[in-house]
Amino acid sequence: MSIFSSPLDSPSFRLAWLAGLSQKLLGAGSKNEVLDLIDNALSVPAPGGDPGALEGLARLYHGQLGPVGGVFEQVDQVGRKGLPEVWVGDTSVLASEVVNAAGRSVNQMSEAFREGATVLLTLADAIGAAQRKDEQGRGQLLEQRKLLGARDGFFDDLHENDGEEWDRKNAAHFGSYAVDLMHEAVSEAQEATRVAARDLNKWAAEARAGKMDTSELTAVDKLMLADTGVAGADAELNEILTPGDLERASARMDLLNLEDEMAMERMLARSETPQERAYLMKALAAGHSVAEIGRFQDKIHGKDPDWMRRHLTPVVTASDSMDDEGLAPNGSNNNKDVVEFLGQRWVQGGDGSEGTCVASSTVTSRAMVDPVYALELTGGPDGQQDDPDAFRQRLVDEQHRLHTQGEGGENWTGMGPEGQERINDSTVGRATGTDYDRQDLDSAADRRAVLTEVQRSVSQGRPVPVDVRGEDGAHAMTIIAQEGDMLQVYNPWGSTTWVSEDDFINGRMGKASNNELPDAYSVFIPR
Repeated sequence: MSIFSSPLDSPSFRLAWLAGLSQKLLGAGSKNEVLDLIDNALSVPAPGGDPGALEGLARLYHGQLGPVGGVFEQVDQVGRKGLPEVWVGDTSVLASEVVNAAGRSVNQMSEAFREGATVLLTLADAIGAAQRKDEQGRGQLLEQRKLLGARDGFFDDLHENDGEEWDRKNAAHFGSYAVDLMHEAVSEAQEATRVAARDLNKWAAEARAGKMDTSELTAVDKLMLADTGVAGADAELNEILTPGDLERASARMDLLNLEDEMAMERMLARSETPQERAYLMKALAAGHSVAEIGRFQDKIHGKDPDWMRRHLTPVVTASDSMDDEGLAPNGSNNNKDVVEFLGQRWVQGGDGSEGTCVASSTVTSRAMVDPVYALELTGGPDGQQDDPDAFRQRLVDEQHRLHTQGEGGENWTGMGPEGQERINDSTVGRATGTDYDRQDLDSAADRRAVLTEVQRSVSQGRPVPVDVRGEDGAHAMTIIAQEGDMLQVYNPWGSTTWVSEDDFINGRMGKASNNELPDAYSVFIPR
């Protein structure tokens, strides 16, 4: 087996190659050229994959539903008995809360197995259909090659009678159709694989408690931290700790020296609510020292969960935020969630008047992944302020700081891609442990190809900056979440909304801004 890969191993290259061959066949001027083009098409690998193996894996997934259902029934019975207020785990979590969290975790596991089986069966069907279509195309190409017969010699090629011309054109016509079938097969298999990868990656990210493999916390502690959501909001759409947070917090917990480890465990045990514990671990995930986390706890300890939501979580996703409520006259979605602190939006320039969209998106992204940073903006130096005007001043100051760091334009307008990448690395990547790489999107095919990476990143809780443009301007926004085939976008005009994959691919990003900015032309992928 060769250690070198062929360009034809790439589905995107195969699509472009087959499309070109189809057109060339229609314009082929000789029998030998038609035969060469048919041979080129037949050299393209068929869509890969084993539908039978995928179906077997789907049956294995489906077979786990019974055992998981039995576990859920047992957990549910315990929960219904009514537990005394006993404390368990190193971080002193109520036993009743643990049982409720366990029930939700088991239910999510059951849903993951069920949906995973469905995804695999759908993929098996799509791969099988693509392979049959590819086989049909190849069969027609072989038939046309047989009908044309042997290659013409030098003198044969000098003259073509009417019958030979008819045969050549006929073979070229049917050959082009056959190549189109092969092209469709590659396209359909590629799209089915992308969708399956998207859904399976999402379900893998939802296996939340398993992201914490640290030995410094009990299984109970891990379960509760993974289960805790923002107060007063849909828990599944607003978990405080993202899968990426859980992994980083776990890794950093294991690296603490004994003194810091004991201090961290004392802070967790001292916490009065599950939300307080989760925000402490999110601060650890964002790279803060134990001493910094201690000062952070002093500011938030004893605060009710609603206060923590306002000060520490800029973006809260409403349960009805994905409902289709049509478009406003400017082409944007009617259904938008305002991102605000006590009535003051997280908006560029404090009122939308400045062109600091890159810096403003970056500020909000950092606040989403780092509650210590968020509190510095919302609560001020002592973390206790509830003053929207003071928040606005701090927000604008920070936007200006990053705009200057990224060498943005004069009068707070615009920023180049190098500056955009640099401030995302230093501000957001610093907290998530990633470096951002710019990827240009010159076509719908480019946007489709990058979707899997975008969705994998946001499902881990790593924001993805996206730049959009129209005929008269450009704008920076951030993709912050994914559910099914929908992407949640933060616009630094002070709101979030959802767009579909199809919107992202086919130039309808105006739904997240306005109809003057329809095309996504670059993203910055955290790696």
